[in-house]
Amino acid sequence: MKLNFLINLLGSGFYTGFLPKMPGTFASLAALLIYMIPGFENPVIMIFIVSLFFVIGVKTGNKFEEIYGKDPSKCTIDEVTGMWLSLLFVPKYFPFVLGSFLLFRIFDIIKPFPARTVEKIDGGLGIMLDDIIAAIYTLIVIHPAIYIINYFIN
Repeated sequence: MKLNFLINLLGSGFYTGFLPKMPGTFASLAALLIYMIPGFENPVIMIFIVSLFFVIGVKTGNKFEEIYGKDPSKCTIDEVTGMWLSLLFVPKYFPFVLGSFLLFRIFDIIKPFPARTVEKIDGGLGIMLDDIIAAIYTLIVIHPAIYIINYFIN
């Protein structure tokens, strides 16, 4: 089975999955750069894109697993989707965006409960869910931090 251009492009997180080192980090960085496009931070746009990429990620994740095996490093659409979710309602202020990026990468790597458990689910659903959980943990940490920092700055 061969993957077509669009499935390869999206499933590999804009081809970051084919990088030899740290494909997940580079996929998250690619998502961050797309987030910096003016207007992308609009919550309506982000919720739509995250939802769309989640569905696409489950489908492409299934195809990537058929070819490359369980949760292949080449499939990085999960990191792209998770990074965007991690930035939901985060102001485009460099320290906050960087904080979201670092927190997401940490949670994605350490996989706190239940992320490691859902990662074991076969197919694209398992590929996607652990990164969604990492993103939710990121949101839980970053938004109170933003509130506290803004409180003391203003």
